[in-house]
Amino acid sequence: MLKLPKAKLLLFFGCGYLTFLLVSCAEAQKPAINPSSLYFPPNESSIWEERSASELGWDGVKLAEFLAWLPTQDTRAFMILKDGKIVVEEYWGEKLTGLGEMDQNSYWYWASAGKTLTATLVGIAENQKLLKTNDRTQKYLGEGWTSLTNSQERDIRLIHHLTMTTGLDDAVANQDDTSPSSLQYLAEPGERWAYHNAPFTLLEKVVQNASGMSYQKYFEENLGRKIGMKGFWQQTGLNNVFYSDARSFARFGLLLLADGNWNGDEIWSGDFFDELSQSSQALNRSYGYLTWLNGKSSFMIPQSQTIFPGMLVPNAPADMYQAMGKNGQFLMVVPSEGLVIVKMGGSGDNALVPFLLIRDIWDRLNPIIE
Repeated sequence: MLKLPKAKLLLFFGCGYLTFLLVSCAEAQKPAINPSSLYFPPNESSIWEERSASELGWDGVKLAEFLAWLPTQDTRAFMILKDGKIVVEEYWGEKLTGLGEMDQNSYWYWASAGKTLTATLVGIAENQKLLKTNDRTQKYLGEGWTSLTNSQERDIRLIHHLTMTTGLDDAVANQDDTSPSSLQYLAEPGERWAYHNAPFTLLEKVVQNASGMSYQKYFEENLGRKIGMKGFWQQTGLNNVFYSDARSFARFGLLLLADGNWNGDEIWSGDFFDELSQSSQALNRSYGYLTWLNGKSSFMIPQSQTIFPGMLVPNAPADMYQAMGKNGQFLMVVPSEGLVIVKMGGSGDNALVPFLLIRDIWDRLNPIIE
């Protein structure tokens, strides 16, 4: 029987006062994970223990069919971890550079799946008391970072960037443009959800200015080196995109599964990370802190103000949460099953968040592991 969680009270800062939103209590919550029950691969090593699908009782025929289907979706890397150990690790096609075949050392882009990584770095900075999520954005970017009046701009706080509720107009000519002229008023902060890249991207400057480090150095010193995670941030157009190999993507997912505790080393803790994978506002219940959630009563998608009823991924476990990016970059974490699932690739789906593809994946994957 599904145990219903208690109602959750969310606080938003806007227009100089607190807005209180009561979130439905009938939605799936993340079960607690005991990090001591997980396997952690050693840092700076290619050693990674494995488990067989047959040992887990998975359907081998259906798994083989699924793995044959994945490259038809231009999948380049796919991994499944169970309690930290590798069950599936497959590579197809050419490297991003076009020089050679994909393998476990090949780098690929995360696209918007990197948003969850950025949210994590903001949370770590809050752990270190470098910033607070209820701080005004002006504290880190100065006055005039938008084209709003000073009074309007003062109402935008870091929490609004994390929840995609800044109220800035996402119908501008270029949603990736962080220049003040492209950051225009549309609604009061906290009153409108819109998937808008520019306000998200500015969180990188917030972390840099709060820490006094480059974004790359802050990532390496406070996360990457601590869990053996390789990767780099690179300016791609107006976006700062993260690139890594699939195993590093999986390491980050394992750290999320372990609630920030990497083999006894506490990388993060606190309310921020408890809330990262819970409904962050009552507008799009399927969105946490720059992270997509399953098991909620409704969802919204980019470039639309429609609220759709039901779960984002109906055939996936209700407690799953995921980082999702263009062309099918997925990091799926399922605490109830001890699963971390990674997909990287070049799918032709131009959706900013290819939720139809992740549905296709679970339509095929669910019968394998049930």
